[in-house]
Amino acid sequence: MSENTSQVAMVTGAARGIGAAVAARLLADGMAVALLDNDASELEPTAKRLSNKGTVHHVVTDVRDPDAVAAAVESTKQTLGDPTVLVNDAGYIRDNLFHKMTLQDWDEVMNVHLRAAFITTQAVQPFMAAAGTGRIVNISSVAALGNRGQSNYSAAKAGIQGFTRTLAVELGRFGITANAIAPGFVDTAMTRATAARMRMEFDDLVATASKQIPLGRVGQPEDIAGVASFLAGPDSAYVTGQVIYATGGPTV
Repeated sequence: MSENTSQVAMVTGAARGIGAAVAARLLADGMAVALLDNDASELEPTAKRLSNKGTVHHVVTDVRDPDAVAAAVESTKQTLGDPTVLVNDAGYIRDNLFHKMTLQDWDEVMNVHLRAAFITTQAVQPFMAAAGTGRIVNISSVAALGNRGQSNYSAAKAGIQGFTRTLAVELGRFGITANAIAPGFVDTAMTRATAARMRMEFDDLVATASKQIPLGRVGQPEDIAGVASFLAGPDSAYVTGQVIYATGGPTV
């Protein structure tokens, strides 16, 4: 039996991409998993598919809304039990060059990444503290180092890293670890949207990116899920406040 059998995890942005892959991996690890996403049309089929892999609960949730998150946490508690693992993956892009970016573009990206991570973490942290153990895994990005056309996204993902390190400092005394994963190029709907923004065929973008990656390929959501599995599991008990760059090569 898995050491994680009795654990309950919550994954935001779980309808597709990295979030769905992380949820699948945590189910394989033996956890019960609550899937949170604001897109019912994608969340429901994902939940149905993943229910074949383990115990799943899904809640259509706007993670920017404290009341909606509180309701999702309560629903998870009643259905699966107290959540002690949280993966903040909800993401959103509104790319543009800085001088063309609107304040709305800036605020919306900040809200989905930073505001939402704050709200969900604050909602779940009491259960972790009460249990004397917890795992927080935040999804950042290599874009935190700066990326053309993404001043909002880059700033948000850099903020996630600072948020993560501070959580590690403050919550360690409760037995809670907090770490972040910073993926490079991963084949998701978001990177496909980036290709469209650049007016490139996605396959051409993948081919160009692969030539610059030492491993010779772009990442898949399952690559990130494997790192999340480690950070959410027992083998990472003495790892906290870290940012792991999963980019297929060294990160400058």
